[in-house]
Amino acid sequence: MRDNGDKKGLVLVAVLWLVVVLMAIVAVLGRQARLDMKVTMARMEGIRCRWACRGGIEKAIGVLNEDTRESDSLIDTWSILRSTTKDESDNAEEFNDVALSTGPLSGEGCLFSVGVVDEASKLNINIATKEQLMGLPNMVEDIADSIISWRDSNDTASGLGAVSGYYENLPFGYRSRKGPFKTIRELLLVKGVTEDLMFNVQRSTFNVQRSGGWIEYLTCYSYDNNKDASGNTRVNVNTADQNELQTSLGLNRSNARWIVENRNNKQYQSIADLISQGGSQTAPTDTGSPLDLQTFYQIADKITVASGGKVSGKVNINTASDVVLAALLGGGDEAEQIAGGIVNYRNNLAAGMESIAEVLQAGLMSTDTFKRVANYLTTRSDVYTVRSFSTAGRGSNSGATLQTEVVVDRSANPCEVLYWYEGVSN
Repeated sequence: MRDNGDKKGLVLVAVLWLVVVLMAIVAVLGRQARLDMKVTMARMEGIRCRWACRGGIEKAIGVLNEDTRESDSLIDTWSILRSTTKDESDNAEEFNDVALSTGPLSGEGCLFSVGVVDEASKLNINIATKEQLMGLPNMVEDIADSIISWRDSNDTASGLGAVSGYYENLPFGYRSRKGPFKTIRELLLVKGVTEDLMFNVQRSTFNVQRSGGWIEYLTCYSYDNNKDASGNTRVNVNTADQNELQTSLGLNRSNARWIVENRNNKQYQSIADLISQGGSQTAPTDTGSPLDLQTFYQIADKITVASGGKVSGKVNINTASDVVLAALLGGGDEAEQIAGGIVNYRNNLAAGMESIAEVLQAGLMSTDTFKRVANYLTTRSDVYTVRSFSTAGRGSNSGATLQTEVVVDRSANPCEVLYWYEGVSN
């Protein structure tokens, strides 16, 4: 009987151990199942966020394509998309926290917010002068020189700028571009440029408003289509003959003759070179009559000194901030006053300025200042950065998030994508 009792005790112990092992297996499998479920949910949320971001981008592109092209300003519909705060615009709710259709389970919806920034509202880093770069906040001379040295085709240092040898001898060396910047984030490779300077304190937060970092003031994408407000190709005053100047611009023979004869000495470097000394009509001479200011205002948007369909690096005076405008003018108190005057003037307009000559006509800058910066100015834009931010629903809580940033050129049909970046989802 005692042997039977011992056997029964051993069986009981074995059964208990078996139960413990089975419980451990169930716990491990349950834990693994929960992990698999979380991974699956995260992947599903990531996919939903990606397509929600895509929806925001396509919505912004649709608005840009429908926009009129006579001028581009902060009054235009696309500018509403600059904000992600509902209270900042009457129409902001159309572009912020836009809900996509929900999934089969409750709480599976996805929200997106989208913003648009005009790249022509920034200073183009590929053609900006050292003086203009120095006009930016927190810019110092050695960084400005290094930026210019980075884009120069030769390997000669500009002032205090670093050259190829510096970059190649770093612990993880690389070569300098020796050519135009391809993306604005390439600036982070330049000696002295840090993430704090580029992105400021808001670099980890989705925000389409200006953060004060250089990424809000600099671009490498901007250009101007060499066309007037009506979409007609501008007349090149360096190559057009007298008859074309009269026919296309409506100039009288005396003015047209003066333009042709005056360029025989040297090519016009800027359309502002057509402004006569003092800006008033002078008596006709053997080489015709110089243009008065009123005639110049009438033809300014119809003429160019550049050949080709695109002119890179133009800054849109309708959309540029006072910081960019002041930097474009070289910085300093006078530049800031002029920039502030331009911003105040355009804020009171019912539509954007269609001609760069309006800043001169309205007395916002002197003729000498206009002559100095006219080649950098435009009133129209075609390249925009679209930022789309999405959040996946997870029951009553928020799930994964994703940010997508795309630079598009709307002059192409369909829009040409110049840059695409997807942030890391949470």
